[in-house]
Amino acid sequence: MRTEGMFSTFDGTQLFLVKDLVTKPRAAVVIVHGLCEHQGRYDYVAARLNAQQINVYRFDHRGHGRSEGKKVFYSAWTEISDDVNAVVEMAAKENEGRPLFVMGHSMGGYAATCFATRFPGKADGIVLSGALTRYNCPCAGELPIDAPADMYSPNALGDGVCSDPAVGEAYAADPYVEKEISVGLLNSIYEGVEYLKKEAAAFVDPVLILHGADDGLVSELDSRQLFGDISSKDKSLRIYAGMYHEIFNEFEKDEPIGDMICWLNRRIK
Repeated sequence: MRTEGMFSTFDGTQLFLVKDLVTKPRAAVVIVHGLCEHQGRYDYVAARLNAQQINVYRFDHRGHGRSEGKKVFYSAWTEISDDVNAVVEMAAKENEGRPLFVMGHSMGGYAATCFATRFPGKADGIVLSGALTRYNCPCAGELPIDAPADMYSPNALGDGVCSDPAVGEAYAADPYVEKEISVGLLNSIYEGVEYLKKEAAAFVDPVLILHGADDGLVSELDSRQLFGDISSKDKSLRIYAGMYHEIFNEFEKDEPIGDMICWLNRRIK
């Protein structure tokens, strides 16, 4: 059963929230999408998780999709992970007694990593896909940017999202994919990445780190360095040869999705 509506996050901003719920759930997953995109691009992932009797919660980041907030903008680096925390707390209440996981892609992976570092133990596990955690590939140029926070530049991410041309075409045509990125958002990510480098030891949650070897937007070195730096005793890293940034949209997407499902199932009692 799917429901859609608005959710009031920690500061009262209304986030667009979708729940894909099953009749006899074994667990729940909160999906956190990437920069300039929206939760609707994860329908297939949600369906695969539902087939495993897992409830799925998805939301549009503030300033993205159908959520409130200044477009593609953050005024503080903590806002994105505070939003994740608010959704996780809501999902946890609705799934009391069941394991709860957070899956984040790209900027959503950055958000999930910040969440796990700042709020250890709130989730039973974290799954990262192409997560920006070290900024080894400076796709937005050198950060921080010395310019007004409300200055915007074109979204040039589309060329590297996926090796499937149909996915790239759909991305470019999607009205909910934002076409500009603010300096404020980029500089907030810079601050957050610096935090993740300094506080890597505080990341202790079970984690599955996934990355495409041919990712042209976020270097797979980000994931390898994160894997080496964090303190989690239960951690796994998988790099997929020939895959681009959006591994869950690649021609062979069922391989990483299947790996995620296997990892989740081993941790659902």
